[in-house]
Amino acid sequence: MENITKTISKRWSLQGSTALVTGGTKGIGHAIVEELCALGATVHTCSRNEAELNKCLQEWEKMKFNVTGSVCDISCRAERHKLMDKVSATFQGKLNILVNNAGAALYKPVVDLTAEDYTFIMTTNFESAFHLSQLSHPLLKASGNGSVILISSIAGRVALPGLTIYSASKGAMDQLTRNLACEWAKDTIRTNCIAPGYIKTPLAQTKLDDEDFVVKENSRIPLGYMGEPNDVAPIVAFLCMSGASYINGQIIYVDGGRTVNS
Repeated sequence: MENITKTISKRWSLQGSTALVTGGTKGIGHAIVEELCALGATVHTCSRNEAELNKCLQEWEKMKFNVTGSVCDISCRAERHKLMDKVSATFQGKLNILVNNAGAALYKPVVDLTAEDYTFIMTTNFESAFHLSQLSHPLLKASGNGSVILISSIAGRVALPGLTIYSASKGAMDQLTRNLACEWAKDTIRTNCIAPGYIKTPLAQTKLDDEDFVVKENSRIPLGYMGEPNDVAPIVAFLCMSGASYINGQIIYVDGGRTVNS
């Protein structure tokens, strides 16, 4: 009985795991950092905003969470290299968890989109996730138990007004998930994807300030309301646990039923 209890307890813990969570100072990323830490993981995160990062690190220190951080603009290739060098040094060349969370959104009609808009969104959302996954591969493989989580969106599956480039970037992340899951399984690295609906975060604030939009969107969600970051973070943590060791290559929609409601 004692052995069974220990096995089950270990199955639902991240004790001893190491993790990199991009964009961890606000919204979904912030909730993910705290969820992983609460379950025993040691986390490194990054943000473009140094003041915001330092404030979060101070708060996490008071909470006794093991979190370190770097200032990093993930849209810059050179800064992604620096970030992974820092992570490798911090975790002695091994990494259990990579959460590609940082991203950006842009609400514009297709005819108004510029080449600069396209480059910014695709670089920030898709290219960064692709490149950081590449850079983290040796560390994930060295850990003997790697897990890559990509934070996509229901926009990768359904059409959302004014979000064409954003949707394209998320659709690309969905497909990247499937390919990495097949290619890296032999290296004991699982890859899965979380696709949230509208979540109450700073990224969605423009829409959340529109009362008519909120009413209409809530009417499309079977549960009747938009989610919070803490509705997403536990699913990320679960996918990184040994209890989810046979889940690979999946796109999991955390949307209150939005994508199945015609």
